Amino acid sequence: MSKPLSRAAFLGLKTSKEQIVKEVSHIPRGLTSDLEEYKGVWGKVQAAHLIRRTMFGATKTEINFLSSMTMTQAVDLLLKDAPAPPEPVNDYNGAGEDKLVDKVVPFGKPWANLPTRDFDIEFWKNVSLKCWWFNNIIEQKYSIQEKMLLFWQNHLPIQVFEVYDARLSYKYLTTLRQHCLGNFKSMVRAVTIDPAMLFYLNGTYNVKSAPDENYARELQELFCIGKGPGSKYTEDDVKAAARILTGWKSDWQKPNTFFVTNDHDTNDKYFSSFYKNKIIKGATGANAGNEELDALLNMIFANNECARHIVRKLYRFFVYHTIDAKTEMDIIIPLADLFLASNYDIKTVMNKLLKSAHFYDKLNRGAVLKTPLDYTLGMLREYNMPKPNQTNIKELFWVRTGMYWWIRDMLLDIGDPPNVAGWPAWYQSPQFDKYWISTNTLPKRGNLSDAMIYWGFENEDKSIKYGIDEFAFTKTLDNPQDPELLVEEVLNLFFSISVNVQVKASLKSILLSGQAQNYYWTNAWNDYIANPNDMMKKDIVKWRLKAFYQHVMQMEEYQLM
Repeated sequence: MSKPLSRAAFLGLKTSKEQIVKEVSHIPRGLTSDLEEYKGVWGKVQAAHLIRRTMFGATKTEINFLSSMTMTQAVDLLLKDAPAPPEPVNDYNGAGEDKLVDKVVPFGKPWANLPTRDFDIEFWKNVSLKCWWFNNIIEQKYSIQEKMLLFWQNHLPIQVFEVYDARLSYKYLTTLRQHCLGNFKSMVRAVTIDPAMLFYLNGTYNVKSAPDENYARELQELFCIGKGPGSKYTEDDVKAAARILTGWKSDWQKPNTFFVTNDHDTNDKYFSSFYKNKIIKGATGANAGNEELDALLNMIFANNECARHIVRKLYRFFVYHTIDAKTEMDIIIPLADLFLASNYDIKTVMNKLLKSAHFYDKLNRGAVLKTPLDYTLGMLREYNMPKPNQTNIKELFWVRTGMYWWIRDMLLDIGDPPNVAGWPAWYQSPQFDKYWISTNTLPKRGNLSDAMIYWGFENEDKSIKYGIDEFAFTKTLDNPQDPELLVEEVLNLFFSISVNVQVKASLKSILLSGQAQNYYWTNAWNDYIANPNDMMKKDIVKWRLKAFYQHVMQMEEYQLM
């Protein structure tokens, strides 16, 4: 049986981060489940697990809806293609201390396809793009799409503030969205010659007279082949790939992609035994870039290690960070074989994984620390927190900007991973997801949940605050007048793992203000419902609820999904 992480270790009260990593990195998991289709109990617990891993947070409505289906129907629904969100618009005029105004884009108008940009406003346009992405997550329907978008942005990353052109970054995100459940080969090809990527990894400067190896290296080391035990590509393979990619260009004024024949290396390119000594013949003419690019990608994707590398990344993102020998043999290799046989169809692999007995194994529930996005935006969704009307784009921008600063300070600056490898939480052994928790970030999580309970995000002039409405949320519960059933339902909604009776009793005690009998809560709640405008009766309930939800969100179980 797995050894639980001690509360003191988790909270960092008595141990360092290094001790936390040591405590969790050598726990034997003992899973015996495999990729056979899950045939066990399908209910709210399993539906909540599926939603938390494929979306951001799990609302009561979502849990009830998916648990009313079969497991197969629920997964099929989440894997359906979702419509693209509306384009981002200028909602940032007046942002910043200088109250800058975009001289190119009128307020409320889209800017993604304009031929020029305003450098003075570009910082806020990039912030606006990130807030637009937040809004898509908060408003997500029953779809894995937003979670897949984060996965691919981490796997095939650019850095928005490094590119520093919101038009290019939006185009790049659109490319990922279009392919996120489609064909991985097509996605990599599109990203390879995407304008933002051409600038980010120097592809636009890669010419025959001075080949730039940056993208060619990452294409193999990070994006396709990886650095696993079966990765045996060579430095000469990197150099040959760089020569194949010479000639692809983009420009700032018209962020599109084009090919310059005079900058392309037309000589033959030779690869190592890892690629079966492949020779890619040098091509000439206007279509040379396409011909050689396709030959390069076909060669890379024919290697078994490519499929295994991507499946490992998917597993670490959606299931668990540790891949031991048994997991490699029973899960990774069969999934990789399926990936290869399907010609790298992403939905085929995700369908198999999300319907597997392994995915629903109880040892995989509550086994992953929430990312700052899952923590923050999941909280907003779980509580169905009040928010600005979607048509009030100015207020929406200010509230989402407040979210942005919080999430960025907790180490997930959406669109800007620390480097081209993505966020360490999904690749850095042995720490992995413990990257999100430190003596710096854990208090910020607590401060955020406290803020949402007591004041919330503010609009521009601080006249309106958007936070948790403890009354509105509690009224959605099945039996809010019964303190024991209220505690039980809240814990089932918010926690991926169960807590003992002593913990439940301590939470109930908050609702009872330390009294022994349940009616101390029941009477208070019923009196409020009967007299909602009586401020004294309302305050009695309000402060108990605030203390209760505050305590729930300060518990380490709330950090897990």
